[in-house]
Amino acid sequence: MDEKEKKIMGAISTLNTHQFFHLIHSLSSEFWRQQHHLCSLLQSPTRFPLTLHHLQTLSLHQKTLLIARYLLSMLTHITIFLETNKPNTSTTALRVKDLDAALLLMLLCQVHQQEPQALQRSTAQWRSVLKDYQVGTSLSMLGGLGGSSSAVLTPFIDITTRCQTFLEAVGCGDEMEREVAASVAAVVALPSVELSGGVECAICKEEMREGREVCELPCDHLFHWMCLLPWLKKKNTCPCCRFQLPTDDVLGEIQRLWGIIVTKSI
Repeated sequence: MDEKEKKIMGAISTLNTHQFFHLIHSLSSEFWRQQHHLCSLLQSPTRFPLTLHHLQTLSLHQKTLLIARYLLSMLTHITIFLETNKPNTSTTALRVKDLDAALLLMLLCQVHQQEPQALQRSTAQWRSVLKDYQVGTSLSMLGGLGGSSSAVLTPFIDITTRCQTFLEAVGCGDEMEREVAASVAAVVALPSVELSGGVECAICKEEMREGREVCELPCDHLFHWMCLLPWLKKKNTCPCCRFQLPTDDVLGEIQRLWGIIVTKSI
């Protein structure tokens, strides 16, 4: 088990029984949804070549963003149970076309890694090759998924860590560390509260007077609205404690969710 897998398992181990049950149910449902989606793609004589052609037209940067969006959707399944502060987040569900491309790309990478000779045939034969491989993989996992939590967690952790490793390999690690703006949805959802006592705004350093409505972040820190809004257009972090709000930037949101996992695993 590598370091990434240990982090995920460490974070999951902090869940209570109720949370763990719902996580397993969520992952199991998502696994079968994706298996059904992938099988229907491989069975289709029209969708498969269209999706393969779409993949072949994508640049490395576009493929990287595709994997990033897929990873983000996977990370959301676990972090929703780990976040103690839960600001509203935008949906991470992939469009059907993107999900087709992401699942096919991940399958091609997996087959290339485990059975490289299988893809040395013409692309016209790939659908049959991939279909046979996928059927074999699904059958080998079918028994365990009925009653074993590890049989659900293992493929989830494997695909998550492989996506994370891929993004690091193509140089996205440093890009995830850059400053990003808070998502519009998260900012709009921030509440106004009326002060019951004087508090200093950490941005302008002026006192926020009693009875005035100010903005409250999920970490409970308070700020003038007029001070905080320009800040959140540039950064998704609290000026006091660095608590991170959701962001519409895909790589930035992966970094935020991965940070939650790392923090919980300690």
